[in-house]
Amino acid sequence: MPQLDFSLQLASQENNLPTEAEFRRWVRAALRVDTSVTIRIVDAEEGRVLNATYRGKDYATNVLTFPLTEHPHLMGDIVICAPVVAREAIEQGKTLLAHYAHMTVHGVLHLHGYDHEVDAQAALMESMEMAAMQKLGFANPYVE
Repeated sequence: MPQLDFSLQLASQENNLPTEAEFRRWVRAALRVDTSVTIRIVDAEEGRVLNATYRGKDYATNVLTFPLTEHPHLMGDIVICAPVVAREAIEQGKTLLAHYAHMTVHGVLHLHGYDHEVDAQAALMESMEMAAMQKLGFANPYVE
């Protein structure tokens, strides 16, 4: 099993945030190699600023991933925007916990270099997400 160095930063005023243990469990479900990762939970303003700064999109998005290095092991940061995740969970008819788990798995796979901009890569990434979510006991995140 890959080694994990994990930290969680809570910079959100949202209620009902998952526990550090839950985030750690979800990260482990998607790990492929030894990894050092920080997950930062943010509010909409910080999410918007980060998305505008790094992607040129002036709105808060659900998850942003910042790979730092692959050597001597994979390192990076994942930023999850709490109010966006809460809104999407309601819109998609999912539990908040399931959507946080999905966004965590999604972010970890991005950290590992997987992407969904090209259809073939999207299909691979989605199949990996579905497998990780099933392993965690959650439903397929792409079925509404």
